[in-house]
Amino acid sequence: MELKNALPKIITPELPGEKAKKIIERRADSIPNAVKCVYPCVMAKAEGAMFEDVDGNIFLDWIGGVGVTNVGYSQPTVVKAVQDQAEKYFHSMMNITTHEGYIKLAEKMNEIVPVKGQKKKTMFLNSGAEADENAVKIAKGYTGRPNIIVFSGAFHGRTLMTMAMTGKKAYAVGMGPFPDGVYRVEYPYLYRAPKGLTEEEAIQYYVKKVEDAFIEASPAEYVAAIVLEPIQGEGGFVPAPIEWVKAVRKICDEKGILLIADEVQTGFARSGRMFASEYWAENGCAPDIVTSAKSIAGGAPLSAVTTSAEIMDKVPTGTIGGTYCGNALACAAALEVINIMEKEDFPGKALKIADKVMNIWKQWQEKYEVVGDVRGVGCMMGIEFVKDKETKEPNTEIVNNIVQEAINHGLLLESAGTYGNVIRFLAPLVITDEQLDAGLEIYENAIKANL
Repeated sequence: MELKNALPKIITPELPGEKAKKIIERRADSIPNAVKCVYPCVMAKAEGAMFEDVDGNIFLDWIGGVGVTNVGYSQPTVVKAVQDQAEKYFHSMMNITTHEGYIKLAEKMNEIVPVKGQKKKTMFLNSGAEADENAVKIAKGYTGRPNIIVFSGAFHGRTLMTMAMTGKKAYAVGMGPFPDGVYRVEYPYLYRAPKGLTEEEAIQYYVKKVEDAFIEASPAEYVAAIVLEPIQGEGGFVPAPIEWVKAVRKICDEKGILLIADEVQTGFARSGRMFASEYWAENGCAPDIVTSAKSIAGGAPLSAVTTSAEIMDKVPTGTIGGTYCGNALACAAALEVINIMEKEDFPGKALKIADKVMNIWKQWQEKYEVVGDVRGVGCMMGIEFVKDKETKEPNTEIVNNIVQEAINHGLLLESAGTYGNVIRFLAPLVITDEQLDAGLEIYENAIKANL
């Protein structure tokens, strides 16, 4: 059987197996401990949603490089696109020579990314953090304003600016001082909204938090942009309610502030749209700038910032760009990834998978006291685990135990959330029905084993 159609299978007496253990020991001796990994896996080859380790164990991957493999591992036509480009040239720095792959990909992104404006432009970078940092620079360049507003629970990266923007300071220990002019507001986390509020009242409560920032943090005339994730990733897979987004869009329009959607993790079909901010656009509140990365190129390092030509062309020359930005191999991969996603309706695949998974998770929510909330948009979903449904006290311990139990049976899960009490679902969208069923069975057994 081809690996892409295989099911999870652990053949070694324990994990890691002998070969993997030796490589992991070499890892500890040769690379920083701060590049942490809790999974006892050393990948040998991977296809679709599956990978085989160096000892022959087969794992079902519901992390996918944290949302990088929406199109699956080793997709043959993506491999071929990179091979074809490699035979021509690896690299062409766009500040020195032009390569057409960058132009073709920019044209495609301008066609599909739902930002405001008739004419759009896209620049490419290498990582999500670079995209977010450059989006901030673009917003400052356009508005001439120094400050930005971000949110609790946010994750935007590990550069100095994006560590300042990120809410969870475990990602920034000892790294300060941070850039000035970054102000944080409470994100609309409806599951943990103040008790007694209706959903409508809770949304108004969170809207007021944004308005209060202009009094307590920075006057609106000094705010260049409001930056948010349509569905928070590290924050716990918390969707931004559309009525709240509408209100924030209105505030931005009234105050001359740009709205930036960080779609690094939500983009490329995961949400049931090519971009989660398409839901915003459908409701009349499209963002001004969208950043994207992760699944854009099937695993090749690439990210993007897309905005209107009016905004992009006001950026001072020389302030954006970089040596490897828009690498030729990565652009070739991305063009083929988008082609596949459009031809095979990957947003539709995401919705089909999500429908099945969410139905089962809701059953778990009824059955298990520890399953506090199930939520998400499309295939970007998570379960929040609690000690008690009434108090909603975070249950970090059970999440850690479930993750370890699942890996012992061949399923990779990853935690998220401010309290580390959410398990996220980022399975490649090429997962088979049999693999999905097998994963759900392993997952539920791991929950039951830890009750």
